[in-house]
Amino acid sequence: MDQRWLNEGYERVRSVLAQSPAADLEKNLKAMLASFFSRLDLVTREEFDVQREVLARTRAKVQELEAKLAEMEARMKDEG
Repeated sequence: MDQRWLNEGYERVRSVLAQSPAADLEKNLKAMLASFFSRLDLVTREEFDVQREVLARTRAKVQELEAKLAEMEARMKDEG
């Protein structure tokens, strides 16, 4: 019975707020913030994490190739 009472109270408050100027204010604020953030050229956390992993793999590959190159240069120096 307490849960039903809470649900009814919540629905009443939500209904009153939806019909009040507060709902318009919230919509306008959300639209303004969305516009502001779209101009900042931001990325999501998920996109950031994906790019961080790509960068880590790329760095590892570059280090591997640098080591192979140094090894090849050393062999050429010894042979020449």
